Amino acid sequence: MLRLDDLTVFVRTADRGSLSAAARELEISPALASVAVKRLESELGLRLFARTTRSLRLTEEGERYLRHARGALRMLQDGHDALTEGKEALGGVLKISMPSDLGRNMLVGWLDQFQALYPKVSYQLSVGDRVTDMYRQPVDIAIRYGRQEDSNLIALPLAPGNRRVLVASPDYIARHGALTDLRDLARHNCLRFMLDDVIHDRWNFYGADVADGAPALAVHVQGDRSADDADLVRRWAVAGLGVAYKSRLDVSDDLGAGRLVVLMPQVQGEPTPLHMVCMHRSQVSATVLRLRDFLREQCEQCERGQAGTGLAPPLPGAA
Repeated sequence: MLRLDDLTVFVRTADRGSLSAAARELEISPALASVAVKRLESELGLRLFARTTRSLRLTEEGERYLRHARGALRMLQDGHDALTEGKEALGGVLKISMPSDLGRNMLVGWLDQFQALYPKVSYQLSVGDRVTDMYRQPVDIAIRYGRQEDSNLIALPLAPGNRRVLVASPDYIARHGALTDLRDLARHNCLRFMLDDVIHDRWNFYGADVADGAPALAVHVQGDRSADDADLVRRWAVAGLGVAYKSRLDVSDDLGAGRLVVLMPQVQGEPTPLHMVCMHRSQVSATVLRLRDFLREQCEQCERGQAGTGLAPPLPGAA
């Protein structure tokens, strides 16, 4: 029969990449942790870790089993919380990953407001633009841009209609002129985002009658700088160093304060819907649902604050 403490040792060892580190966190001896993993492997008839004298890594079977073990422990914790606090109690630790720009400049402040309303809630935050592997990393909630391709995940919409916009500072526009045709981007310094060493230098735009299909126009852009941190790209734009193609949510405060201006607001940018993503239905607790509602309201307020830049039918620059 599987033992709960063996599952706990296995998951903690996988997270830390070390039996000794897992043992220290669980306040047991390394020998006891090793016995727990071997006992679990014997019970399952699987080899969960590949071990050498200097390293320890998950096997392919261990990778697959980890998501089930993590889910089982979460379900047991949820059951404990339901019995001790009541299903509708708003509290507990939320482990949240979020994108760098929206995370630092918007979400952290919104989470502070939410915590002021519900003091029993606490956070462990991970901020970065790489997509978090929720099956391997100890994250309860991922706040992500873009369409969610993994149908096994639970995606709760926060800003389904969010799109990218072309932005530049008033100073940059004064020095280089306003943009009147998308193909004129070729003569502008474009500030580009980079992920996994791939520079995103193809910017897609859509006509008024094209919502989610193929873009009506794709423009190859160039510039003198790129970064794997979306917040840095936004800061460069505010500093007047070039044109950026950003999620409207990321730059809503800058637009409201006049630090940035939308170029060609009649153009529909690339769809960038924002979601709150969980691994299991069991994670969608009363606290998570209340946080979803709160964040969705904040996103809607941002959208209302930037309303009034309606879309015109033609797509400038499209043949």
